[in-house]
Amino acid sequence: MKQRTLAAVTASLVLLVAGGCAGNKAAVTKDPAATTQVAEQPPITPTGPKETKNVTNAIAAVVNDEIITLHDVNREAQPTISEAEKTGTLNDVDRSRIRRTALDRLIEKKLTEQKVRELNIHVSEEEIRQAIDDVRKQNNIPSQEALETALAAQGLSLDQYRSQLREQIEKLKLVSMEVRSKVQVGETEMRNYYAANIANYTEDESYRARHIFFKTGEKAAPEEIKRSQATALAVLAEAKSGKDFAELAKKFSEDPAARKDGGDLGSFKKGDMQPDLEKTILSLKPGEVSDLVTTPIGFHIIKLEARVAGTTKPFESVKAEIEEVLYRKKSEERFSQWAKELRDKASIEIRELDGLQ
Repeated sequence: MKQRTLAAVTASLVLLVAGGCAGNKAAVTKDPAATTQVAEQPPITPTGPKETKNVTNAIAAVVNDEIITLHDVNREAQPTISEAEKTGTLNDVDRSRIRRTALDRLIEKKLTEQKVRELNIHVSEEEIRQAIDDVRKQNNIPSQEALETALAAQGLSLDQYRSQLREQIEKLKLVSMEVRSKVQVGETEMRNYYAANIANYTEDESYRARHIFFKTGEKAAPEEIKRSQATALAVLAEAKSGKDFAELAKKFSEDPAARKDGGDLGSFKKGDMQPDLEKTILSLKPGEVSDLVTTPIGFHIIKLEARVAGTTKPFESVKAEIEEVLYRKKSEERFSQWAKELRDKASIEIRELDGLQ
């Protein structure tokens, strides 16, 4: 299995500044263990017959002697609640369900933080600097000042962002120690995946064609359209009789590029062309000239130069790609199992408070 450096993994997982945290939503990375809260949300006082007065200090759960407050839960749940409120269908049951889900996320986060401390995982300033450089490169941000401006537009300071990156890298290291190091992808697995997904590694059939274009336009007068059509039909007859198609395109086509390159449309695949033209091209045999094709902008004559059959990429050329797909899938599955085991071993007390029942 190829070596995966922390810097490379971090570069693919860190928050992309150019739009990752608008609206105070959580910054979610691709890594199942690396989710951080982007911005503080105001506490929401739960409503109900047993309203809690001191929401900030009310305990929602105790995880191995560390507390999660109701304030923490409300802050975590608020983005989802706000989004659901836009539909106008949010009820008390939905609110309780969202808060309970938020509490579960916070419990998992707390357990992960505790494990990071237990294993004495640290992140150096150099690792954070490298992660910030990777973010800048991925988002084409030219300078540190431009990065700070982009962050400020999303309500984040550079220090807050550095803190998020530190937490993400800590979790990446934890996952690497506890999960990734235990994941192996074998040659047989990769070959089986390749065989089962061969269509994903087969290139589509491609085409080469030429055209001659006679412009009319949607606002052309009927007389103008008739004259253009008559010219096109005359040229079509010459093309069908075997005259050099490229020379006819250079002489008669009203496409400026066609006058230079003989109407060469280059190489393309299904889906690349305008539907009317593509339908005609797909119906032709190599060397065959089409009938007159009418589109909203004018008349076209098309000659199919060649059809190139689709080819399948050899296994060795996509082996690394397949290994990464399987590695990521197995890592996610292993992480879910690890997180469950971690929770099963923990001492967790959930307090039945208003808004969480």
